[in-house]
Amino acid sequence: MPGEYLPIAVLIAIAVTLGFLIIIIGNLFGPKRYIPRKGEPYESGMRPYGPGQRQMPVHFYLITVLFILFDIEIIFMVPWAVILRELGMEGIISMGIFVSILFVGLIYAWKVGALEWE
Repeated sequence: MPGEYLPIAVLIAIAVTLGFLIIIIGNLFGPKRYIPRKGEPYESGMRPYGPGQRQMPVHFYLITVLFILFDIEIIFMVPWAVILRELGMEGIISMGIFVSILFVGLIYAWKVGALEWE
C-alpha cells in the first residue's frame, strides 16, 4: 500500500527541492543593490499618489466569497451529472438536498442585499 504513494512522494520531493533551489540560485547570483525607485508601487507607468493602502468596501469581498461559493457548487455538480445513472434515486435525492441548501443560502444573501452592487 505505501508503495503506491511512492511516485507522489517523489514528485512532491522534486517540487520542493526545485523550489528551494530556484530561490537559493536567485539569491546567490541575482543583483544585490537596493534601488529606491524599485521599491515604489507601479501603477500603469504613472507616479502613484495618495496612500498605498486604500480601504476597500466589505461588500466587494462579500460578492467575491459568494461567487466562489456558487462556483464550487458547479464543481460538485459536474461529476455528479456524469455518473447520474449509476447513482440512481439516492444520487438525485442527495444532490437535491445539496442544491436546496445552497438555494436557501442564495435567497438569504438576496434578502439581506448582499447581491446588490452600488
